[in-house]
Amino acid sequence: MSRKTTTLWRPTGPEELALVEASGWTAWPPRLPEQPIFYPVLDEDYAVRIARDWNVPASGSGHVTRFEVDTEFLERYPVRQVGGETILELWVPAEELDEFNAHIVGRIEVVREFR
Repeated sequence: MSRKTTTLWRPTGPEELALVEASGWTAWPPRLPEQPIFYPVLDEDYAVRIARDWNVPASGSGHVTRFEVDTEFLERYPVRQVGGETILELWVPAEELDEFNAHIVGRIEVVREFR
């Protein structure tokens, strides 16, 4: 029996993307001290807007990644609406990121790039 997964997206800059690549495309890197929360998003369009409108000016490129996570595991994180109807995020405390990574199913893939 295969487990049910949920598709998540993550807008990311080049430094974080290099760390994901170094993991073999299987894990997100630990948060920095000023990053207490890891926040994947639930809508590709929202991830595109962050990658294009925030990551590109901040670091020269922005990337939209897509990945699958075990749905049952994700139930512990309430969906946060942080703007309009499609501005939805999960807030994963930094100290839970290793456990979150263990519930990623398959590989993290880059689906869009902006420069």
